[in-house]
Amino acid sequence: MADIEEKRIVDLSHVIEHGMTTYKGLPGPAICDFWERESTAANYDDGSTFQIGRIDMVANTGTYVDSPFHRYAEGSDLSELPLPLLANLPGIVVRRPFDIELPTDAVHFEGLEVSGKAVLIHTGWDRHWRTEGYFGDHPYLTAAAADWLAEQGATFVGIDSCNIDNMHVRARPVHTRLLGADIPICEHMTGLGSLPDEGFRLSAVPPKMKGVGTFPVRAYAVLG
Repeated sequence: MADIEEKRIVDLSHVIEHGMTTYKGLPGPAICDFWERESTAANYDDGSTFQIGRIDMVANTGTYVDSPFHRYAEGSDLSELPLPLLANLPGIVVRRPFDIELPTDAVHFEGLEVSGKAVLIHTGWDRHWRTEGYFGDHPYLTAAAADWLAEQGATFVGIDSCNIDNMHVRARPVHTRLLGADIPICEHMTGLGSLPDEGFRLSAVPPKMKGVGTFPVRAYAVLG
């Protein structure tokens, strides 16, 4: 019990709500009751009631993880991602405030030891979540940054922006490079400003789904 009390857990995920927009052009989730609580009491002699929810949504909703299958037809889908790529990873945070500069390049990682770690890019862009400005000129990684992270052995890469690539050009070199190296990507993170630069462990585990390349996660970091 003492060990649990010494640790602090930081939630790094956005709330998924009915009708919300995660990415322009994709439909928001439709969330409703499949079993309504009021109608279930008749099924139980002790008056118990239950709710079963129903949700219809695209996989790229909220804070989500991309597997290689998202980019490559022959890549690993969510069911094939090994848990050591997603859970209990030592993490580091790279601070790249969006109001100073939008792109994060390879030079901004120089001197960092990223091998076997989750590398999280804290830009502060999550403050625009659920606003029109969230989809404007946004923070992103360059192709050179993706090459550097892959070559240096990063295990997982996340960002608190709407896309790890510059979504205002017709290419996705960061997805191509990282997913091609079997490095999961997490987009639309939040709360990275509450993390220290290092000394925490990250988990961001999606359901074990076959034939799907992306799905929401409850990403969190454990400190202490």
